[in-house]
Amino acid sequence: MRLLFAIFLAVAVPAKAQYPDRAVHIVVPFPPGGATDVLTRVVALKLGERWSKPVVVDNKPGAGGTIGSEFVAKSAPDGYTLLMGTSSTHSVGPALQNVPYDAEKDFVPLVAVGSAANVLIVSPVLGVSDVRALIALAKAKPRQLNYASSGNGTVSHLSGELFKRVAGVELQHVPYKGTGLAIPDIARGEVALIFDNIITGVQQARTGSVRLLAVCTEQRSSLIPDVPTMAEAGVPGYESSAWFGLFAPAGLPGPIAAKVNADVTSALAAPAVRERFTAAGAETVGGTAESFAQRMRAEREKWARVVKAAGIR
Repeated sequence: MRLLFAIFLAVAVPAKAQYPDRAVHIVVPFPPGGATDVLTRVVALKLGERWSKPVVVDNKPGAGGTIGSEFVAKSAPDGYTLLMGTSSTHSVGPALQNVPYDAEKDFVPLVAVGSAANVLIVSPVLGVSDVRALIALAKAKPRQLNYASSGNGTVSHLSGELFKRVAGVELQHVPYKGTGLAIPDIARGEVALIFDNIITGVQQARTGSVRLLAVCTEQRSSLIPDVPTMAEAGVPGYESSAWFGLFAPAGLPGPIAAKVNADVTSALAAPAVRERFTAAGAETVGGTAESFAQRMRAEREKWARVVKAAGIR
């Protein structure tokens, strides 16, 4: 009788479906074609192969990434709607303004996906060949050197303000509507320097129009292994890079979070994925959800201090 009852239960109560049993959507809170979109599509393709289920990339741009981020924050925490968050949506943005979500409480950080370094570019007209010489020149001419950015409150702006604090120099900020617009002025010596993303920076330096002095990460970049880090160049404690990582709405079951972390980390180890990331100017990361959460919090606290000290709005 007990055996018959057990068989009845097995038939009457279907086993819980294994995740994922349908399409998973990854929201990119920026327009198609950008770095976040490109990296997300590389990961989505690999996950789709692994899960034998569609992994769809949904672009929901607007308001500096807050529209797509808010959409995911308010979605069901079932693992079928994820967010490719960035340093802009979860570190810089919350430090600059009131965003319609709590970057920490409304999300479960799943896994760090990629990291893209920023680089320090200077005008060849300055006549400096390393960061120490740049700092010496800036201290000899306080407030006479200026730095460009892609606009007020952008990462390039905050990177310049962080450099001022860590290096102990006084520079004037000149905001542009994009770093690309500033390069001709830097080449002519009308602007002294800029902090730009590694891909744009390397391309401009190869033309000979500007000079690349340092990469703004703790370790040297595999993209430009001969270029020293800021610490090696004489500015210990300086770090500025963009990160990309997967998030889920708060309340996601632990087993699903663990599966996404493991499968994404495995996908990032594939040579083809690493090659695609390198072509986009990024490096794969992976690792534990805890290490990702720690980095996110540290970055947000760092930029909040910079924003407050510089009075940026």
